Amino acid sequence: MAYDPGLADRVYSILPRLTTFAEKKMFGGVAYMVNGKMCCGVVKSDLVLRLGPEGTDFALTQRHTRPMDFTGKPLKSMIYVEPAGTTSEEDLETWLRRAVDFARHAPKAPEAAVAKSKNEKSRLRPKTGAGHAPVTVAGPFGGSRS
Repeated sequence: MAYDPGLADRVYSILPRLTTFAEKKMFGGVAYMVNGKMCCGVVKSDLVLRLGPEGTDFALTQRHTRPMDFTGKPLKSMIYVEPAGTTSEEDLETWLRRAVDFARHAPKAPEAAVAKSKNEKSRLRPKTGAGHAPVTVAGPFGGSRS
């Protein structure tokens, strides 16, 4: 299993209440982009959050978190939240709010990175169950999902 589709569905159901977003395959899982910037995602059974260096330092003091280190070197602005940290909808939404807040205020990517991302096509995952309402996504990976 590349990523937990149940957790991805839960994230997908909460994000429209918080912001407009795009969904993209990334890190062997699924990532959610806000304003063209990676905000959060799901890799294996873990929630991935981009919180910036300060937000990451604080988040790592919380239970069920660890640095994101899929390359062998911890990333300074991203963390994993283990399944035990996202069991309740309230906990999951709290984590997602932190990531959305960071993504909304994060500095713009360098022009070269933006140009490259505009040339990539979004690969949206198929629906995995009932209850998905259509969501219009915005950003360089835009389109619509129904």
